[in-house]
Amino acid sequence: MYAAHFGLRELPFGITPDTSFFFGSPRSQEALNTLLVAARSGEGFIKITGEVGTGKTLLCRKFMATLGDGFVTAYIPNPYLEPRTLMLALADELELVLERDVDQHQLLKAINGRLLELARHGLQVVLCLDEAQAIPVESLEALRLLTNLETEKRKLLQIVLFGQPELNRKLELDQIRQLAQRITFHYHLGPLSRDDLDYYVAHRLRVAGFTGARLFSSAAIRRLYKSSGGVPRLVNILAHKSLMLAYGQGKQQVGGGHVTTAAIDTVGAKRRYWPWLAASGVLAGAAAGIAWAFVR
Repeated sequence: MYAAHFGLRELPFGITPDTSFFFGSPRSQEALNTLLVAARSGEGFIKITGEVGTGKTLLCRKFMATLGDGFVTAYIPNPYLEPRTLMLALADELELVLERDVDQHQLLKAINGRLLELARHGLQVVLCLDEAQAIPVESLEALRLLTNLETEKRKLLQIVLFGQPELNRKLELDQIRQLAQRITFHYHLGPLSRDDLDYYVAHRLRVAGFTGARLFSSAAIRRLYKSSGGVPRLVNILAHKSLMLAYGQGKQQVGGGHVTTAAIDTVGAKRRYWPWLAASGVLAGAAAGIAWAFVR
């Protein structure tokens, strides 16, 4: 596509979480530090919330990669599971081999035994649950009961919940108030600031191999911020489309017009700033321009 045109080794603005592109903005670094301090102090429950696209999954993966020796991590990306299935998913992450028809008692006994075994080897187990706002209330209660497993010194299992703000409302429910009381560390991951966005774009370009002068003009950065609200996923989508447009025109720099056209073609950005464009012919022209750049 456009990588060779701009002197890049790889595409810099993918939406798949890649820890090599993790950007330590003040907010994301503070969130990571919160996770690391909480995990190393042996807390039972930790909570990270953020709106859609603010980088929770990337933060989760960076956290697991940063923990280092002394920790065993388990990761469940889709925890919309009833309690037994959630326990089976945890057992699988802990590499337990179970009978197909194992009953609930034997399942919990096997998990407890594995956690004790790891603890004897000096290892702490951290379970990370992404999209935690989707966890059924009954499964949240099952997780709370799991954190009752402990030695005289510390918990056998720590649980980190990564979720959208809806998770906070779920935790306000009376039937799981005991779980909410056990969350001693929490952090809300917000969007990038205007200045952080500028550094964020430069960081991802540098990781992707860009060594030239400024690739996104000041006007492009301003419009990226206005169109995305600083939400990293939207920034990535818009920056990728803008690069496609600049490449399609044979340009060596992304300008404000490229970002505007990309925003018109992007549902999330249109919803934020240009609802009136839905009735105009500009949308079709923008989509056609991006499509032409793609096949160039």
